[in-house]
Amino acid sequence: MALHLNLLHEEILEQRQRQRDPLKIGVLVLIGCGTMLFLYYLWTAYRTLEIKSRLGNVQREWAKIEPKVTAAQKHAAELTNMVTATRVLDNYIDKRFFWAPVLEKISHCVGPNVQLTAFDGQIQEDERTVSLMIEGVAAAREPRSAAEDLRQMLREQLEKNYHDVKVEFKTLEDAETFANLGGVRTPMARYSISATFKTTEEPKPTPAPAKVKHKTESE
Repeated sequence: MALHLNLLHEEILEQRQRQRDPLKIGVLVLIGCGTMLFLYYLWTAYRTLEIKSRLGNVQREWAKIEPKVTAAQKHAAELTNMVTATRVLDNYIDKRFFWAPVLEKISHCVGPNVQLTAFDGQIQEDERTVSLMIEGVAAAREPRSAAEDLRQMLREQLEKNYHDVKVEFKTLEDAETFANLGGVRTPMARYSISATFKTTEEPKPTPAPAKVKHKTESE
């Protein structure tokens, strides 16, 4: 049996120990981590520069169009103010009250035996209710009946275009004097008529939906 002698046994053992040295391994690991961090830093720096470049381009483009945007916003604000003012004027025009149609209706009610001596009208604070006060004299065989005809005709005329019409006498009394109609001495009556009406109809409340009760029947 042959005998082999290894004279380099100690050197080989030292070399293996150096290869297995934890410190050396740790240093290698740190170098690897540092390399990875450095590469990550370079990649992050590149992306940062790219983002800054894109931001600069956007800022330059915005500087070009900003005056146009500001002018457009100013013009839009002016148009909005004009539209608002137009709506206010339209609302005022649509809701304003004209006295001429009312006077025309009253003129249609006045007959040859009825005379108006005073007329007053005003619009209430709600801008929907109009009140009238009419004074005058009526001459006929039955002057009170003539004044009553005037009241009814006035109510019928107002109801054609307005709502919640109320026409009633404030005073109705026989006059002491007489009128001369066609050479005939005719009795007279003094009247005072109060009339109120609304220019627009009040909105009707929306009825609440009926509740349906479900009944269960047991067999």
